[in-house]
Amino acid sequence: METGRIDQPVEGRFAGVEHRLPIRVYFEDTDLSGIVYHANYLRFMERGRSDMLRLAGIDQRAVHEAGEGAYAVTSLAIRYRAPARLDDALVVVTRVTEVRAASVSIHQRVMRDALVLADADVVAALVAPSGRPRRQPRDWIERFGALADKGDLRP
Repeated sequence: METGRIDQPVEGRFAGVEHRLPIRVYFEDTDLSGIVYHANYLRFMERGRSDMLRLAGIDQRAVHEAGEGAYAVTSLAIRYRAPARLDDALVVVTRVTEVRAASVSIHQRVMRDALVLADADVVAALVAPSGRPRRQPRDWIERFGALADKGDLRP
């Protein structure tokens, strides 16, 4: 009998400072023309950011459940460069570019092999339940800083 990580969700991995999450294009991701609908790139990127945070040891769920806040995207600029199609194997590449007291800047690319299909610059801020920005926990800032400045982070 086989043991191990059978029936586990697909997760990404760190390659140096970049987080890489594999994504497959399914029929539900496409529009009437057979290409990935533009808004679905945002969903792919959200998965990439969330997986990066989890693997970096940033427990968003615990902070949210403790009533301390959650991340909110405060800025997003996206460029669409080439279409993805049904059954394409893609990778979402995520990299922390800047860390501030209450926010983190992230650059993301959705790629098929070496071709960049879409890329985005995202700013996510930690906000209190009131909606006001709040300082990120010190250990989160340190983890983000390690990703932005020094390279590989292995929690």
